[in-house]
Amino acid sequence: MRLALICTEKLPVPSIRGGAIQIMIDGVVPFLAADNDVTVYSITDPDLPQYERRSGIRYIRFPAESYVENVAASLSREGYDVVHVFNRPKHVPHYKSAAPHSKFVVSLHNEMFDVNKLTDSEGASTIRSVEKIMTVSDYIGSTVTARYPSAKSKVRTVYSGFDANRYVPVWSEEGSRTRARLRRKYGLSGKKVILFVGRLTDKKGPDVLIRSLQQVLAKHRNAALVIVGGKWFSKNSMNDYVRQLYAEAKPYGNRVIFTQFVPASEIPDYFLMGDVFVCSSQWQEPLARVHYEAMASGIPIVTTKRGGNAEVIHHRVNGLLVKDYQSPTAFANAINYMFSHPEEAKRMALKGRQMVKADFTFSHVAGRLTKVYKEAYGMATVSRRKGRNRCGIRRKS
Repeated sequence: MRLALICTEKLPVPSIRGGAIQIMIDGVVPFLAADNDVTVYSITDPDLPQYERRSGIRYIRFPAESYVENVAASLSREGYDVVHVFNRPKHVPHYKSAAPHSKFVVSLHNEMFDVNKLTDSEGASTIRSVEKIMTVSDYIGSTVTARYPSAKSKVRTVYSGFDANRYVPVWSEEGSRTRARLRRKYGLSGKKVILFVGRLTDKKGPDVLIRSLQQVLAKHRNAALVIVGGKWFSKNSMNDYVRQLYAEAKPYGNRVIFTQFVPASEIPDYFLMGDVFVCSSQWQEPLARVHYEAMASGIPIVTTKRGGNAEVIHHRVNGLLVKDYQSPTAFANAINYMFSHPEEAKRMALKGRQMVKADFTFSHVAGRLTKVYKEAYGMATVSRRKGRNRCGIRRKS
């Protein structure tokens, strides 16, 4: 098949500036390109050419301010079999009108069918324009079908994953060396490290994690919190929220370390610093990809029971779920449990590593995407030829 993958207009592909969607595209395209002709659309970047071909994959980049129009014009000329639009359902009808003979699928990585993002008519138009709607969690799928019950037969959950070539477990020889090197770099030798990886925004809740530290230190005096990330992906600029984080962390001195932005290529190494990984999300998290990355690194996980998180993290199986997500005490209790029960923490970490290796590598994700693309392309052809309605599909992947 001739496939077009249309990234959002926020960050470029390859993921030199980070971004969950961009990292996912990076991960799956080598597998997709083995059997398909793949083109990836994204925005321009000073460090990337407008057009290039890498490892058999074609990349086309347009300026963010004219991105949608330029992509539509390109689609009208290319004649792709399947067009995969990432996280921008609002643009799908426009793209479909430009390329009416292509089959469209849209993947949702956030609550993009929310009433504040799509009008009723826009949502209905998008649903008519696509053969399939992929969601990164059952939770996100439920937000679509709650508003548009008629879309249920088109919705398919396709979970994200991790790069099996980049993520090694902390107990491996390579993992141990990397862990020791980074811990020396940040003065963390001999410390019990609580790890946060993500954007510095109130949605992600690093402020709650900082406020939990006092209760952790009361039981584990050698604990330290490492916060990996910046305000907005590759940007380390300050805003009021980030300044608040630094102010709350100041009394703890070197017990709280801000690494600032870390390039996506180095993130696998940084996971290896942790003794426990904490996702402190305050919003209805679609299903943060950091869960896959922490499991792949062999790090025990504490996460909030918000959105889709509990679909891959099962309480006391491969991590701990925090229900009272706004409570520093709830996080402190979960972290203290991990530190006080190292064998139990190790058991959960081993289970997590086993789970992602078995089902959540980018090879697995690419296989699921390929199945959806084939269903979309083939189903549309059969439906048009025989004049019958689209058939239902299984929700889970």
